[in-house]
Amino acid sequence: MKKALAALGFGTFALGIAEFGMMGILSDVASGVGVSIVRGGHFITAYSAGVAVGAPALIFLRRWPLKRLMLLLAALITLGNLLAALSPGYLSLLCSRFISGLPHGAFFGAGAIVAERLAPPGQQAKAVAVMVGGMTIANVVGVPLGTFVANALSWRFTFGGVALCGLTALIGIRGWLPYLAPLPDTGLKGQFRFLRNPGPWLIYTGVFFGQGAVYCWLSYVDPAMTLVAGFPLPAMSWIMVVIGLGMVAGNALAGALADRFKASKVTMWIAVLTMFVMAAVWYFAASKAISVALAFVAAACLFGIGGPLQYLIVRYAKGGEMLGGAGIQIAFNVSNAVSSAVGGAVIQSGLGYSAPALAGVPFALIAAIALCILSAKYTPANL
Repeated sequence: MKKALAALGFGTFALGIAEFGMMGILSDVASGVGVSIVRGGHFITAYSAGVAVGAPALIFLRRWPLKRLMLLLAALITLGNLLAALSPGYLSLLCSRFISGLPHGAFFGAGAIVAERLAPPGQQAKAVAVMVGGMTIANVVGVPLGTFVANALSWRFTFGGVALCGLTALIGIRGWLPYLAPLPDTGLKGQFRFLRNPGPWLIYTGVFFGQGAVYCWLSYVDPAMTLVAGFPLPAMSWIMVVIGLGMVAGNALAGALADRFKASKVTMWIAVLTMFVMAAVWYFAASKAISVALAFVAAACLFGIGGPLQYLIVRYAKGGEMLGGAGIQIAFNVSNAVSSAVGGAVIQSGLGYSAPALAGVPFALIAAIALCILSAKYTPANL
């Protein structure tokens, strides 16, 4: 089981760099293909578009054995990033980024089902957390390393490295993942039947607002740390490592707690904690030591909410498990875009670079209410 989960972790590690790494090398990439930074931002949008298209496309592969499906998705990770590394111009790179995004939500959605099937009884949430953990480690190691490689050599080597991680996942899945039968086919309509119930919508609400609460601030952590807390710009490298470590810690701790207690209740209390954390991030924004400590805790809350809910949606989406799991990633990516826009609007209103953290408080409140309702009314005793 551990080797198979490690192979899945390599896949999410590659996806983490592919998604978040572009933000650190955008200037280099835009210059390399001869476009402005603003136009280069379309490479981030293209990836998100790929996520939105690729995730629901899982319903057309529902009859495939899970191992074959994971092999296809790992191959797409490898292909998309290899094409990005070799792209000669703007349009080809835009298409490559779209292809790179196609397997993102699908890999998490199908991977959560695989991880749950591989895990011993009582350790399913922890197994899903191991798979998701690849993305958290990417933010600690992969993204800073990819930025360094892009600055020292070329951004093409960064994408080439992501393709190599995808290839490693492909080889690991082929060698270590056992045969897993397809999920029972409930038909095309049956894939969407779980959406008739309130539970999945409450989970998506928890993901959207719970993670958006942190992303309101995280999208503008650079100016918050440098212009408000007073850190020099080079310090952002190690600050981002601290934030990445928070993601790793939150994901691991929440996964362990979700196996011991009700996953819905664990995420509810993390959402409540997020409210106070984001308010504290705003209040102590000018303090260097406290702002860094709170950045760690905020990042832990971010993945502390997302990981258990990625596991939980599989239990609530009977008949459409892969679509349900992929929907988490759609909610996450849309939340990123919306919360970033909200944070930007708050800054433009003149409230300052620390104010986006305060804007995250009502986001966290909505998530806490949704997850409280989920835990109290729509969660069986074993979940």
